[in-house]
Amino acid sequence: MTSIAPSADMVALVQTAVSLPVMLFALVGGAVADLFDRRLVMLTAQAAMAAASLLLAVLAGAGAITPWSLLALTFVLGAGVALFNPSMQVTVGEVVPRAHLPGAVSLNILGFNVARSLGPAIGGGIVAIGGSSAAFVVNASSYCIAIAILALWRRPKVERSGARRPIAAAIGEGLRYVAATPPIRVILVRAVLFTLSGSAAWALMPLVARDMIGGGPTAFGLLLSGLGVGAVIGAALSAKVRHRFSSEAIIRGAGIVYGLACLVVAARPGLAASFLALVVGGAGWVQALSGFSIAGQIWSPRWVIGRVAATISTVVFGGLAAGSWLWGHVAEVVGLPGAIAGSGLLMVLLPLVGLLLPLPRDEDARPDAPPPRT
Repeated sequence: MTSIAPSADMVALVQTAVSLPVMLFALVGGAVADLFDRRLVMLTAQAAMAAASLLLAVLAGAGAITPWSLLALTFVLGAGVALFNPSMQVTVGEVVPRAHLPGAVSLNILGFNVARSLGPAIGGGIVAIGGSSAAFVVNASSYCIAIAILALWRRPKVERSGARRPIAAAIGEGLRYVAATPPIRVILVRAVLFTLSGSAAWALMPLVARDMIGGGPTAFGLLLSGLGVGAVIGAALSAKVRHRFSSEAIIRGAGIVYGLACLVVAARPGLAASFLALVVGGAGWVQALSGFSIAGQIWSPRWVIGRVAATISTVVFGGLAAGSWLWGHVAEVVGLPGAIAGSGLLMVLLPLVGLLLPLPRDEDARPDAPPPRT
């Protein structure tokens, strides 16, 4: 997008196109995760994303890609994520005891962020050498590898209670549970405020690399890798941090750390210093997002956990989608450094919300409740 429509609002819309479908369809994905074989759900999602990536490769290779076709196919990729993520997240709870769920979720996030720390750097190198078409081909190939792994995996047999309900009824049931559970409502409010305030760096990073750093795809890949490396560090330390601090203290500290990192980047310190700041910021970001995910799962009985996880994904990615659009327009008005600095300042001030809406304590979570009778 920086090549075919380089304005800040169009570049930021790429992040919106990734996040918006998760906001729109995550509840459907959560209901599907609770009603159907999660392995087959994940296979379907991966196949759809592979097809979209392959089409992007063909269009880019032919020089026929436009800003709106790029956004449309990115939206398809986001829809695949919306279908895949709830099944992936709650499958963790099927293979580990509930007492080990926080550690297992953190380990799962760690694995994801190991890939995310390496992927942008590799992707930046591929784009620099072979162009965006080559990157899309490699991306499509990676989905094929995931499809093969899922096809070979034999999921533990899970007994489902009662008759399978229509998806719309299951979604409504999940929303009623969320609405009737004050701790989960607090988690949702805190999550959307966090991502809405902090999405500027994610949305505008291509322009940070080009205009503030003076680099190209390689610099962009390195900056995203900084966030990824920080996320790996944050996920690796998650269990120790959760053992020593409350969920509220972790979220407050994570917001301040991430906000300060954004303020450093806004000051244009150069590639090396920006990379180091983003490593620290990435650690804060993943501590917060894993904290919201873990809290939601701890406060959810098994019969509705997929829909609760999907609801959290809906507000997280809704915040990213809306925040990306918002900060893109802010950057057009006040400039790129001003937008990044504004986001950072909001993140530093965001812990004040915890004085009014503190996160629920894990030890107060209720035991599994049976599903309502139908």
